[in-house]
Amino acid sequence: MTGFEKPLTGLDKQPFDKALTDELVRTIRSELREELRKEFREQTRKQRRKAAFYAGSGATAFYAGAAVALAAGLALTLVLPDWAAALIVGALLALAAVLLRNAARPAVPQAASAPYGDPAGSAGAAGAAPAVPPGGPAVPAPPPMPPTVPAVPARGPEVPGARGGERGQH
Repeated sequence: MTGFEKPLTGLDKQPFDKALTDELVRTIRSELREELRKEFREQTRKQRRKAAFYAGSGATAFYAGAAVALAAGLALTLVLPDWAAALIVGALLALAAVLLRNAARPAVPQAASAPYGDPAGSAGAAGAAPAVPPGGPAVPAPPPMPPTVPAVPARGPEVPGARGGERGQH
């Protein structure tokens, strides 16, 4: 200390007016919260409106598809019995449903040149993925087969107290 410096007391360590700075911080935080809430409300309103338009579009498309199916059925009844026309339209709608479901699924790459169970373990042409196993993608693939049969190790002395022929190694 050079003598010109004033020693710090408890009051000098505090900001000029703690209550004033605390109030300023609270005001800034509340203003920021209010701005964020306004922005969030605006985004939510826009998304809600967009979702309503999508829902209306989907319902309208459903009724349009039903009208087209009805028209096709009525047109077929002119040349076929009613039951046959209904059966044909139903089969066409089922086929369209299967095609749409398959289009929604991700494609599973299949290698035509490397059938499942290839002993060489090759992935097919130019690094293609291996084919899907016969049980389908839900069934786990069996482990790869070793190129040779492993040799069976010689059996060592039995350890007393071991269960089921287990060795007492730890």
